Amino acid sequence: MVTMGHGDLDQIVQHDEWPRPDPAPGEVLVKVGACGLNNTDVNTRLGWYSKSVTGATNTSAGTPAEEDPSWGGAPIGFPRIQGADACGEIVAVGTGVSDARIGERVITDNWLRDPTDPLNKEKTGYFGSERDGGFAEYTTMPSQNAVAITSDLSDAELATFSCSYSTAEGMLTRANVTAKDTVLVPGASGGVGGAVVQLAKRRGARVIALASEAKHADVAALGADRVLPRAPDDLHAALADERITVVADVVGGPYWATLIDVLARGGRYTCSGAIAGPMVELDLRTFYLRDLTLLGSTVIDPIVMPNLIGYIEAGEIRPALAATYQLSELRAAQTAFVAKKHTGNIVVVP
Repeated sequence: MVTMGHGDLDQIVQHDEWPRPDPAPGEVLVKVGACGLNNTDVNTRLGWYSKSVTGATNTSAGTPAEEDPSWGGAPIGFPRIQGADACGEIVAVGTGVSDARIGERVITDNWLRDPTDPLNKEKTGYFGSERDGGFAEYTTMPSQNAVAITSDLSDAELATFSCSYSTAEGMLTRANVTAKDTVLVPGASGGVGGAVVQLAKRRGARVIALASEAKHADVAALGADRVLPRAPDDLHAALADERITVVADVVGGPYWATLIDVLARGGRYTCSGAIAGPMVELDLRTFYLRDLTLLGSTVIDPIVMPNLIGYIEAGEIRPALAATYQLSELRAAQTAFVAKKHTGNIVVVP
């Protein structure tokens, strides 16, 4: 399923005769068993990352400025096979990669790093954005981005982890969340939000989740200590005596100032998305008089993905698979994803 350019769902086109890629030196060829959907797929297709777009995610088709429509601020090449969360089996390797890797079950580490300068965030790309991804029967990637995993989970279940859970763990790592914290999670029914709930609980933190009432039972099952309505009119009163030390947010939008206002003195706000809108209003007095720290989180630290693999293999976190579609139904899958009626992650399978 190939994205032909920025725009609406009609830009996603099925190509039955698209050539199978060959692994270049240092790369592997993966037969895809499943690939998860994420906001990144939709945002990139729409060009929502452009600073010319000020509305919520999913509302900006066809409007991006030419110079900055991707997450990294530079144009991406079309046609492009999107899909970051691939799970599958290595079936061939390029020169320089051991044949012993053939047959390994893998999931993707989505961050494409310069092997000579892996800590340099300016030299990163994203799987399914700066190179073709997993919305296909086969995909190639650098060998280091195909991370071996041993698990009884299905391909569809494993395909929920790479983007959502690494994003969530990256946010919590950057905010240095520990068992001493109480974490407030807006949008807790989404892929990243639900992952934040599980991963913060794994760290021993207390978790207060915000979600629509219809999804409260699902969010509670992820481990949240309390689940509140999505946007209480009086959040201070709803929180009662809770002392919020961290807000882990991918929502943004009009409610943002309310989230900042409930942070305790010295609290941290960590953000990796703005699905309700990127334009927010901040009272700088709240920021500096309360000694707050604002932490953007996009390019994760290299240690995050190995840690995440360990958590999965140890059974410390679990997938939240909401629905599975055929790859040929990718448009319908994205329509359901954008509607946000689900809890967790949506996946396509070839």
